[in-house]
Formats: sequence, structure tokens, C-alpha cells
Amino acid sequence: MIGILFTGGTISMKLDPDTGAAVPAFGASEILASAPQLRDVSTFETEDFARLPGPHITPDDMWQLAQRAAAWLARPDIDGLVITHGTDTIEETAYLLDLLLIGDKPVVLLGALRTISDASWDGAANLIAAARVAACPAARGRGVMVVMDEHILPAREVRKVHTEASGSFSTPEFGPLGVVDAGVVTFRRALTPRPAWRDPLAAPGLRVSRLDTRVELVQAYTGMSDRLVRAAVDVETKGLALIAFGRGNVPPAIMPALAEIVASGRLLTISSRCIAGRVKPRYGYPGGGLQLARLGAILAGDLSGAKARLLQMVALGRHGDVGDARALIEEMVS
Repeated sequence: MIGILFTGGTISMKLDPDTGAAVPAFGASEILASAPQLRDVSTFETEDFARLPGPHITPDDMWQLAQRAAAWLARPDIDGLVITHGTDTIEETAYLLDLLLIGDKPVVLLGALRTISDASWDGAANLIAAARVAACPAARGRGVMVVMDEHILPAREVRKVHTEASGSFSTPEFGPLGVVDAGVVTFRRALTPRPAWRDPLAAPGLRVSRLDTRVELVQAYTGMSDRLVRAAVDVETKGLALIAFGRGNVPPAIMPALAEIVASGRLLTISSRCIAGRVKPRYGYPGGGLQLARLGAILAGDLSGAKARLLQMVALGRHGDVGDARALIEEMVS
């Protein structure tokens, strides 16, 4: 049996006749009525966790969802878990759940790019495909996945690469883990092992006992001054995730502010605005990745800025000490 948690997103929306715009409307029962074939995949139980558009999801909501997911996965009669979600933030929630949840039962997130009012509504097909993956024994031990357009995508790598096309989700560098082809789940590659560490104070099924959400996100741009960087970091801020150019390079004007952030005992991660590839200390000019690394920034590998921010929250939640949190992040992005 699988569990299905409904959290909202476009899959739960219809078009408002007055505005023609999509708005939340449906919960579990209405969506399931539109996907009767689901009963041919597996027995299931459902929970209406929320009815939130993707942009309304916060890290605190993700933390609450992780707690509910852990409770479902702890049940011996549950073989896997499916979670519906808004596509705007699905890659972030998937990655945070992948960091937080322990165990080998599959957790599969899915959404829709069209509403139920649209002739091309993709919600039912995505839900059925996700259920097939969650119920598949071969999906065990592969961490949290996103299933969209019959492609199986790992949480760490998945990116939304188009605003509304049916193939909006991709893993640009390495390709999908597998596919759901004519109802058959096929995996074509493996992932690096998930981390083994766990906070001894964490609740069963979870890796840490809390998140520290005091982490901000800023993107570099041409001609940037240090104003936004300094504005993002106040007395409460514990970390900054910076989205840089290319291999991990920034305008030189913000370097003094970044150096002050590190010197003040805060975390600083560097990601790239590119959708594939890793940041590296390749360039030695002012603002280059080498200079960032030397001042104490953490080059975040292939993690997007949004995911590096969430990793900071987990590391800080496990370790109040920034030095220990830094070591954990460096281990996770290596």
C-alpha cells in the first residue's frame, strides 16, 4: 500500500470563470475521482496536508511535511509515499525531504503544469506515474524523487527548466534516473549513496531535530554593488546562499561585503546561475572562485542556490556551531 499526501499546487486548481486565472479548488477526493486508474496500481490511503500554491510553501511548511512523511513511512503497511506539490517549488521541497528523511522507502513528488479545467490537464497522468514508482520495489533506496511527464528525476538534480511546457522538469547534466514507459517503471542509473549521519536528538525517521531557517538568498548581477548583500544580512542571519556567475565568480565590488560575512561567523555558499555544472576555484581574478574560496566561502558544487540555502538550514539545525555546519556542508557538496 502507498500513502498519498496532497499539498496543493496546480494539480488542485481550476480556472476562475471571472478572471480566467488558476486558483486552488480541489482536495484529495476530487483529484482522485479524475484518476480512477490509480486503483489498478496499488491500494492507497490519502491525507489532505494542505492546499497551497507552490510559491506559498515555506521552509517551515516543508519541515511540517517532512514530519508527516516520516510518520507515514514508519507504518509497516506503507511501501512508499506520493506527495502532490506546486511545481514552482517542488525541486526545493524534494531536496529538503531527501536531506531530512531516513529509510529506503520511496518518496515521490509530482505536480501538474495544467489545471483540471484545461483540456491538456496532466495531473492524473503524473499522479498515476508517481504511484507506479512509489509502489515499485526497485525504487527502494533511491531517495526522494520527482516524477513528471513519465520521467523519474532525483531530488538533488531536478530543475524546472521551462515555465509551463509539459516537459518542464529535467536533470540537465546527467539525465533522468529512469522512466515510466507504458506503465512499466525502468531505472537506468544509480545515485551516490545518501548520507549516513543522523542527529541523535532527531525524531524517528528524521535526520535532524530542527531547521534553522535564518538563511538568505541573493543572486549576483552585472554591475552589482554591495547594497543588496549587506541588506540581506542582519543580526539574526546565520548564513547567505549566493548565486554567482559561471564557475562561481562574482562582481569584485561585493567581495569586501562577502569577506565581512565570513569573518562575522556566518555561512556563505556559492552556487552558479547555470543549470548544469559545478562551481570551482578556477578563476583567480578579483571576484573569481579562487578568491571566494580563500576568503572562506563554501563552493557548493552542483547545487542550485535554492538548494544550497536549504542545506545550510539543515546543517545549522544539526550544529549550532557554524564551523561544524560548514564541515557538514562541505561533505555534502564534495
